Amino acid sequence: MCEKRLKGKNALVTGGSRGIGRAICLRLAEEGAHVVINYASNEDAAKEVLTLIEASGGSGSLLPFDVSDASSVKEKISGFIKESGPIQILVNNAGITRDALVARMKEADWDKVISVNLKGAFNCVQACAMAMMKARWGRIINIGSVVGTSGNPGQANYAAAKAGLEGLTKTVAKEMATRGITVNLVAPGFIETDMTAVLPEKIKERLLGEIPLGRMGQPQEVAAAVAFLASEDASYITGHTLHVNGGLVCQ
Repeated sequence: MCEKRLKGKNALVTGGSRGIGRAICLRLAEEGAHVVINYASNEDAAKEVLTLIEASGGSGSLLPFDVSDASSVKEKISGFIKESGPIQILVNNAGITRDALVARMKEADWDKVISVNLKGAFNCVQACAMAMMKARWGRIINIGSVVGTSGNPGQANYAAAKAGLEGLTKTVAKEMATRGITVNLVAPGFIETDMTAVLPEKIKERLLGEIPLGRMGQPQEVAAAVAFLASEDASYITGHTLHVNGGLVCQ
């Protein structure tokens, strides 16, 4: 059992029902936070995460909403704050892919990915900001991607959204620093999740050949980076991008 570095904190994790989001929820709960599990549609998976948290002696709750819907975000988050107090830790993890080459990408697929992956983070930051500033303490952690730095053929929308998250992170970090709020970005590389599980074996072999550590990452390794940035151990780190990619992109 790890140290309860986050005891007494409310932590909202968007897209917390599966993959990296699920691992983040479990790790933050292990560290003592009350974890608010956000999901858009997969209620069964979200309930499973909550069950695992509670079975381990942790505390959590469910908060369904679509991050791209600004009015829903404000309504649900303000309702939680009114009933349970401020959200001190916000992890913007929700994300989708709609891959295609630029020449063939549908406008709707471009708009949807930007709306969820980038605008969704903005919506949640804005909904949590005032309570954090009033408390003069907060942690905002955005989940980016290595492709936001390197680019990736067939993912212009996804890479643009993740690169945009880095700019959002740096700007909000400067705006909110005087209120005791840190804002950072964790940029995973290729992590073993449902998304990567469907990749053809030839592509997986090529990717592994490009990763200096010679393996894909685990969701728990991303979650560990998030937990560190959420804690007091990272109190003098803000506006930073922490790459968790096995050396795939070294910065």
